[in-house]
Amino acid sequence: MFQSGLVSISFRELSPEEIVGLAKDAGLDGIEWGGDVHVPHGDIACATRVQKLTEDAGLCVAAYGSYYRVGCEPLYGKPPTFEQVLETALTLRTKTIRVWSGHRGSAECDEAWWETVADEARRVADLAGEAGIAIGFEFHGGTLTDTTDSACRLLEMVDHKNVGTYWQTGLDLSEEERYESLERMLPWLRNLHVFHWEGFVRKPLEEAATAWRRYFARAASTGRDHFALLEFVEDDDPKNLLRDAATLKALLLDKTVERDE
Repeated sequence: MFQSGLVSISFRELSPEEIVGLAKDAGLDGIEWGGDVHVPHGDIACATRVQKLTEDAGLCVAAYGSYYRVGCEPLYGKPPTFEQVLETALTLRTKTIRVWSGHRGSAECDEAWWETVADEARRVADLAGEAGIAIGFEFHGGTLTDTTDSACRLLEMVDHKNVGTYWQTGLDLSEEERYESLERMLPWLRNLHVFHWEGFVRKPLEEAATAWRRYFARAASTGRDHFALLEFVEDDDPKNLLRDAATLKALLLDKTVERDE
């Protein structure tokens, strides 16, 4: 049901070799490779090398964390094109591409922009689907998936079986509000970005273990497979990743993380 992993951009200053070694030492299952530093969009030679590094270490490529902003290509007219992103993901041998729902917060956007992003999402979903790869929106500020309401609206507009979403805890929400947010995302849930912040201060994941146990139990009710991907460790310290990975693996093995229906 769940596999554990690391978001590579948590350690942008480390090389792919160091990222792979860290994930292996932490006992994780896979890595979401970022498209900005570690596996640049369209750099097929790099993707080939990183895929082999990952596989040789007994890990899988959990996802390609692209920085493709859906609907924005006509505005910028520059790479990456989605076709470049897709080719890179295929080279990495992953089944998921993470994309961003535009480049504006939902409150700033008129109906035409919503339609632009939805139309482009369907286009890239068709292309990726033909290659056996799923699309997952980043659940993030400054995009059309910056709130639970806006994410639901966009996903309902797109209405495509190959488009889903990531989920992460909103910094300005209570535990109960986060739980309700996750519950609403369940029909479209792909992967989870896992971290614990208090305000904007990064904290040990163990301090939020009770909350994350609830989140994982609810996510398990989809009956689908998901990656739980560690991100934003305290002080950007690799040693703290090892600590948080131990917490994550214990949570995923916890017998109470069962279907919460």
